[in-house]
Amino acid sequence: MSAPIVVAVSRDSEHRFSKPNADEIELIAGLGVAGDAHAGVTVQHLSRVAADPTQPNLRQVHLIHAELHDEVREQGFAVAPGQLGENITTRGLDLLSLPRGTVLRIGPQAVVEVTGLRNPCAQIDRFEDGLLKQVVYRDDAGDLIRKAGIMSIVLAGGTVRPGDTVTVELPAEPHLPLERV
Repeated sequence: MSAPIVVAVSRDSEHRFSKPNADEIELIAGLGVAGDAHAGVTVQHLSRVAADPTQPNLRQVHLIHAELHDEVREQGFAVAPGQLGENITTRGLDLLSLPRGTVLRIGPQAVVEVTGLRNPCAQIDRFEDGLLKQVVYRDDAGDLIRKAGIMSIVLAGGTVRPGDTVTVELPAEPHLPLERV
């Protein structure tokens, strides 16, 4: 099996749902993606700022697996990298199964730590009607399943480009499951 890779990178200086793709993004330790509206030491997500602007920003970099795009495409939804608001789109890595605290080395320098799951919101249905039910739902056991990617903080900065490999370093056990952040 080949190493997980970055298939696309995206950023937007404004708070919009989708982010345009870029040739590269620069991750800045402790802040996030240079030039992205969600970069900052404290929370930048608008609903979270309204609740408490002093919260630490655990959502500096949003990652989604390209396999999710494939899956929803099979259900009739046309979703491309960046359109669900992610900064980094990966392939070959089950992001949703990673424990909290996992370290991802992306490309030659950038390092992020996984903080939790993205909590998909109604904006997804405004992007494409019915898509929300594909990325958040209750399974047969009644458990809430969130599939809209993971959030992370930047431990070490660096440039990230499509084609970069992703190396996974699991935290010490016991592994803590991802929760909404």
